[in-house]
Amino acid sequence: MLKKEKIVQAIIHQGILPLYFHPDEKTSIEILHVLYQSGIRVVEYTNRGGQAIKNFRALIKESHSKFPDLILGLGTVLDSKTAGKAIQIGAEFLVSPGYNRDLSKFSHTENILWIPGCMTPTEIMQVQSDEASLVKLFPANCLGSGFLKSAREVFPDLLFMPTGGVDAENMESWFLAGASAVGMGGSLISKSIMENQDWDGLKTNSNAIVKQIAAIRASF
Repeated sequence: MLKKEKIVQAIIHQGILPLYFHPDEKTSIEILHVLYQSGIRVVEYTNRGGQAIKNFRALIKESHSKFPDLILGLGTVLDSKTAGKAIQIGAEFLVSPGYNRDLSKFSHTENILWIPGCMTPTEIMQVQSDEASLVKLFPANCLGSGFLKSAREVFPDLLFMPTGGVDAENMESWFLAGASAVGMGGSLISKSIMENQDWDGLKTNSNAIVKQIAAIRASF
């Protein structure tokens, strides 16, 4: 298992953490291929359906055989039981929509990177006391970049990754406010793309987002 710090740095370097779920195993694998071909090296597969764990196992197997430098994590992890299954399958990191004390303890015991979701200063304080380094601001579209700018002043040692409603139109405002990376789901891998298997469209989107992040960072 990779060191937590290495994965955090990989996410920050990439600037974006793509996240998705599709009930079909083959489609899930095809999306992973397109993301990899677009230069993506860290991906979150979300636990949002009955087939999620089964599909995640297939993605891990595919990754090990074809993309040995790809880092795969499981998202929407709500309890330590699910976290345990994910680790057994081969998850390199875990992501949650909120904070859970049991998951925090579990991640420390297992020495695995856990990225908790936070929406309030109280939750961020708890995460900081638990020695987490990367915080998922969720849902970002409800908080706004102004919240992040203020949070960065109070919690300068934490790294923030707004997720939920982040898209090409508002992404610059998040980085200007102090985001270390952004999480992107439907605005990158839309339902339309998945339903129509528009892999060229996904590759175009991915390449454009990667270039946009590079341009934003170069302007600082």
